[in-house]
Amino acid sequence: MILKALIFDVDGTLAETEEAHRKAFNRTFNEADFDWFWTVEDYARLLKTTGGKERMTRHRNDIRAEWPGDKEIAELHRRKTDIYGDIVASGELKLRPGVSQLIKAAKGNGLRIAVATTTNRPNVEALCDACWGRSASEIFDVIAAGDEVNAKKPAPDVFELALQRLNLAPEECIAFEDSRNGLNSAQAAGIPVIVTPSAYTADEDFSGAEWVVPDLTLPNLPELLQFKSIV
Repeated sequence: MILKALIFDVDGTLAETEEAHRKAFNRTFNEADFDWFWTVEDYARLLKTTGGKERMTRHRNDIRAEWPGDKEIAELHRRKTDIYGDIVASGELKLRPGVSQLIKAAKGNGLRIAVATTTNRPNVEALCDACWGRSASEIFDVIAAGDEVNAKKPAPDVFELALQRLNLAPEECIAFEDSRNGLNSAQAAGIPVIVTPSAYTADEDFSGAEWVVPDLTLPNLPELLQFKSIV
């Protein structure tokens, strides 16, 4: 394989964002005088469903509620995105170990960097601004977001969109994921995967992944990513 690009998931992979998302959902519910509150255990279960609107829909269906309808869920999710951006901007989040160094080293060695995520573009922008102080387009050559595709992970759509925009074959890339849904999505697109389990996914089954490592610091990286310029 001649490696030409790295494709990153966002939530849980670039940073441990899921607790910030849970807080944002709960603040949204409270602000709307809505009687939902998601515990850590609730959110761990709901994360098996990808997409924020989809999680709210699943919860509504699980408790057999007739309200909110799809229109109200979309409105709640828009407000949740704003609140999440405020949480991220407050400085609560940090990149996971090795992420910044790996991206810098990969760019220095001529590789392209992409995102393939279930989350939306505003959330990617918020994270990049908070963690890099730069726009997402300054960090990533390509961004493929969940609201741009018909089916979210574990479907391969968002990775296929990233490959299309990179104009690369799957075997010319490596995907970075933290969840089983993400692993299945990348592999369905034909891309080899490095999994770094996150706080909410540590108990998931990652059998079949090409590599499973605790983080992206240099000692844990496979040989093809042992760039001399990494620090």
